[in-house]
Amino acid sequence: MNILDFSGDAFIVSFFLYCASFVLYAIAVMGKKWSNRDPIDHMNRWGKFAFIASTIALIAHFVFFITRWVGAGHIPVSNMYEFMSFLSMMIMVAFIVVYAIYRKSLLGLFALPLTIIIMAYAAVFPQEVQPLTSALRSIWLKIHVTLAALGEAFFAVGFAAGFMYLLRTVDFSGKDKSSRRQRGWVEFTLITIVVVIAFLGTVFAFRSAGYEAVFVQKTVSIDTKGEENSTIEKVIYRMPPIFAPYNSEVESMKPFLGMKEPLLETPSWMNGVNAGRKLNTVVWSIITGMILYGIIRLIVRRPLGQVLQPMMNGIDADDLDEISYRAIAIGFPIFTLGALIFAMVWAQIAWSRFWGWDPKEVWALITWLYYSVYLHLRLSKEWKGQKSAWLAVLGFLVVMFTLVGVNLIISGLHSYAGVE
Repeated sequence: MNILDFSGDAFIVSFFLYCASFVLYAIAVMGKKWSNRDPIDHMNRWGKFAFIASTIALIAHFVFFITRWVGAGHIPVSNMYEFMSFLSMMIMVAFIVVYAIYRKSLLGLFALPLTIIIMAYAAVFPQEVQPLTSALRSIWLKIHVTLAALGEAFFAVGFAAGFMYLLRTVDFSGKDKSSRRQRGWVEFTLITIVVVIAFLGTVFAFRSAGYEAVFVQKTVSIDTKGEENSTIEKVIYRMPPIFAPYNSEVESMKPFLGMKEPLLETPSWMNGVNAGRKLNTVVWSIITGMILYGIIRLIVRRPLGQVLQPMMNGIDADDLDEISYRAIAIGFPIFTLGALIFAMVWAQIAWSRFWGWDPKEVWALITWLYYSVYLHLRLSKEWKGQKSAWLAVLGFLVVMFTLVGVNLIISGLHSYAGVE
C-alpha cells in the first residue's frame, strides 16, 4: 500500500468516525428522555464520549491531510476534492474550539452533519493527485487557502448555532403572519439541506450502478479574426440525461426506467461544454430532494422544523445567540487575512495585479462585506436574537455559493474541476 492509498483509507475512517460521533451527540441530547439518570449527568457522560470520538475522528482527518500532502508533494487544497475535505476538517477544528469554550453538546448535533455532508460532497469529485500550475506553486497557497478555509469554518459554526437558535425560538404553533413566515423560511432551509443530501445519495447511487451516457457535442466559436471555428467534444453523464447538452448527439446511453433518450435539450444560452451536465445534476438533485422530503414528511406527519424543535428544550437561547456571534467574530478577522489581504498579495505575485474582478475575488469581497454588515448591525444597532440568527444562516449560504457556485458554475481563474 502506498501513502496515497493509506491517505484515502484515513479519509474513510475519519468519515465513519464523524458519523459515529454524530450518533453519540444525538444520544447525549435526545437520550436523556429515555434515561432514568439525571438529565445533566446523562448529557455530560455521553457528551464526553461524543467529544472524544469526534477528536479521534479529527486526528484521523489530519492523518489523511498530512499523508496526502506527503504523497502529492504539495499542500492538498488545489482541487475541489482536496479543498472541501480541508474545509470539513477546519469546521471540526472550529467546532472543537467553540465546544471547549461553551461545552454545549447540542452544537455537535448540528456541526457534525455539516462536516459529514461536506466530506461526502468532496468525495463526489475526482480524487487523483493533480500537478500544480505555476501560479499555485507558492507559499501563499498555504497561507491564503488555509486561513480562508478556517475563517469560513467558524462562519459554518455560527450558521449551526444561529439555525439552532431559530429552531429554539420560532413559534411553530402561532397563526399570525410573522410566525407563518418564520416557519416557512426555517422549513425552506431544511428542504435545502435535504436536497443537498439527496444530491449526494443520487450521485453515489448512479455511480455504484455504473450508469453512463455519452454525448458528442459540437461547439462553434469566433476567433479574434472573426473566423468561425468548430470543435467536437465528448460529454459524459453519470446520471440519466433529463437535459442533453445543447447541439449534441447521443453516442451511447444506458436505459433508465424506460428512458432511452434525453427528455429535453439544454437551452442554447447556457454556455460551456459542461452546462448541460450541471443543469441535469441540479434537476436530479431537486427531484430526488423533494421525493426524500416528501417521504420524511409522510413518516413524521409534521414540518421538519416542528419535529426538531423539541430537541432544543432546556437550551438557553441566549447561549446559542452568543455562540453564533462569537464564532463569526472569531472567523471574520481570519477570513479577512486569508481571503482578502493575503489573497491580494498572492495575486500581485502570480498575476502582477492586486485585484482583477475575477468572479471568485468578487464573491470573496461580497462575503467579507456581508459579514462586515452583520458585525456592524450586531454591535452598533444591537441586532440580536432572530435578526442576528437569520443573518448568520443567510451568510453561510453566501459562503457556500462562493465556494461551490463560483468554482463550478462561473468560469474564472479560480475555477476547480467539476463533478465526475
